Amino acid sequence: MEPIEIGLWVTGGLLIMVFLGMRVAFAAALAGMIGLVWIFWAKKDYGLDDFGWALGVAVKTAGQVPHSKVSSQALSLIPTFILIGYLAYYAGLTKALFEAAKRWIAWVPGGLAVSTVFATAGFAAVSGASVATSAVFARIAIPEMLKIGYDKRFAAGVVAAGGTLASLIPPSAILVIYALIVEQDVGKLLLAGFIPGAFSALIYGLLIIGMALVIKGFGPPVTGYTWKERLVSLPPALPIVFVVVTIICFVYNPFGGDAWGTPTEGGAIGAFVVFLMALYRGMRWAQLKEALLETAKLSVMIFTIIWGVLVYVRFLGFADLPSAFSDWITSLEMSPMLILVCILLAYAVLGMFMDAIGMLLLTLPVVYPAVMALNGGEFVSAADSTFGMSGPMCAIWFGILVVKMAEFCLITPPIGLNCFVVAGVRDDLSVQDVFKGVTPFFIADAITIALLVAFPAIVLWLPSLA
Repeated sequence: MEPIEIGLWVTGGLLIMVFLGMRVAFAAALAGMIGLVWIFWAKKDYGLDDFGWALGVAVKTAGQVPHSKVSSQALSLIPTFILIGYLAYYAGLTKALFEAAKRWIAWVPGGLAVSTVFATAGFAAVSGASVATSAVFARIAIPEMLKIGYDKRFAAGVVAAGGTLASLIPPSAILVIYALIVEQDVGKLLLAGFIPGAFSALIYGLLIIGMALVIKGFGPPVTGYTWKERLVSLPPALPIVFVVVTIICFVYNPFGGDAWGTPTEGGAIGAFVVFLMALYRGMRWAQLKEALLETAKLSVMIFTIIWGVLVYVRFLGFADLPSAFSDWITSLEMSPMLILVCILLAYAVLGMFMDAIGMLLLTLPVVYPAVMALNGGEFVSAADSTFGMSGPMCAIWFGILVVKMAEFCLITPPIGLNCFVVAGVRDDLSVQDVFKGVTPFFIADAITIALLVAFPAIVLWLPSLA
């Protein structure tokens, strides 16, 4: 049997294991090990005496993955970004941010829901985890919306959808993972996420305002705040801005010249700044311990998925499946843009059954080379490309599109993780309630993705300046 055939059989087995409910990390590692043994044993014509040799070579090959890949400096960003979010919560920055957004924005139709969206976007700028963002605002924003008469399902949907913005707005753990898999510049990818993330929040806000204008009694505006009360709410929320500026300056020097440091250093300094703020605001040892434990749990979960999937990725390299898929994609007699849209739709379907990180790790080793080939290659110039952008810019554009699809998958049934988190925090809500509440945001995400595909400049303008 040829290596490509082995690759197809093993990949099919992997998908079956995932759909049956096996954890992605363990399913990928098992599939990768079986595939490696199969390929090495096939080279010896399946001799019974050679099975032990094939198993030994496969174990050695797979054993090199955890250290060689996870020791990458880029991955050290993930725990620091997650820690920033948890420390910001215990520093009281989330409440301050929500209060400021409420006083400045809640006067519009559906204003409290719009305030929640923009507050989650602001918190996303210091938190790299969508799950943490959803959990925090489920405690803060939902009670406020219920007090003035919002439907509990829609209130939960606003929080679950707003939490997804942390996947796109830097610091973003998923963007770091994408950069690692496709070997692209982490700093430029983080920069590229700012404008699309803010754009997504704006689309969410406009959707809510439109619903409030059409549906009677949907979301009454909150009025009565004086200009003094609005101005007083700003200083407690300014630390968020300070942390964001600190990280940006380390990723990209806004004054010209070389960056002040690496993204890793920016993340570490950002975490230290938020830690000092948390101490100043009265954080105690129990709260610090909780923040560190939650950061460790989430980081270990992400790293475990990375380890398992990278074993499978190593097998794919031996099976030569990525190259075969690229050749097949480029041979199709279809418009390259239509093929790209089909790939994004496939992500939407796949995301119904897999978590976002696992989905990206499993698919990118195969899909990314195919998209690059559609554009003309990784080193093609903008003038000679299919999509009108150079190879590195296409990698950034596709990364933002894929991460936006991962955001979409965080709220789609039956796996939508953010919906489970919100339901877990609120005893008065079922998972079904939250899924019903996020339904309108599917339309907003579809509009956002369509605009990002049609107008790549929304994604590429900021990283082009770096």
